[in-house]
Amino acid sequence: MPRDTAQTCAAPVAIRRPRGARALLTRLLDLQALWRQRRRLAELDDAALRDMGLTRSEALHEARRPVWDAPAHWRN
Repeated sequence: MPRDTAQTCAAPVAIRRPRGARALLTRLLDLQALWRQRRRLAELDDAALRDMGLTRSEALHEARRPVWDAPAHWRN
């Protein structure tokens, strides 16, 4: 009986998550990047914000969020 090669090739790939000190460092670097992005968002001019579909008020609201208030998909 022939093997189904499509099934064999579609095997799931395990994603390795860092552990211990490496995981902590990765998390801290992610939070630092989030902090920088929010600060830069607050510095954009109105034309750039308009291009992204944001108002000045929305940008400032996002920039004021605390660093630990990260997107839900980061909390896996």
